[in-house]
Amino acid sequence: MSGDAIYMDYYSRLGPIDPQVDSAKGHQVSALGTLEKYNSLIEKAQNGTITTAEVQLLIDGFDQGELYHYEQARDLSIALLEEWLVKYKFKNWKETKTRKIPVTDQMKKDAASRIGGVLNNTKKWHSHGYGISMDVLQRDPEINLLIDDYGNDPILSEKIRCYHELLSDYMVKRSLEGVIHSPRDYRPFM
Repeated sequence: MSGDAIYMDYYSRLGPIDPQVDSAKGHQVSALGTLEKYNSLIEKAQNGTITTAEVQLLIDGFDQGELYHYEQARDLSIALLEEWLVKYKFKNWKETKTRKIPVTDQMKKDAASRIGGVLNNTKKWHSHGYGISMDVLQRDPEINLLIDDYGNDPILSEKIRCYHELLSDYMVKRSLEGVIHSPRDYRPFM
């Protein structure tokens, strides 16, 4: 979301906001999933419907410091998405597409906030691994994000596919989980 444009085709997927954080047990967990479960148990406790096993889980299973860390990861991911959409993606957005109304800075901030909230909704997307298609990003009225479909440009499409294949092959050979590659920077994830 920190680019001037988002390029996708029918095969591309954008992940929902779901910060993966290190737990005290040394493995990656979904910050949002942990917060959802904790909040669900708190709600059950307030309603008087919590079981003994769930009470024990609240006592033993949730470190308050970790929960705070997860809340911070969630809030940071949304704040960055909102900042980047306004600063980069929406910087040339001058008028609305259908009604041709001039776009104000507040309209950009409101749109970014709405998109951040929807992409952060674990009940809508269910899983960090569930990719959101270009079609959904464009047509979901809560998101309504302008996407550049590179599938309409055969030359660009071929270049992107070749780059993807080359980068994927390199990652496999180096046993990398992922990389961030920008014009003057390359950062592998081990």
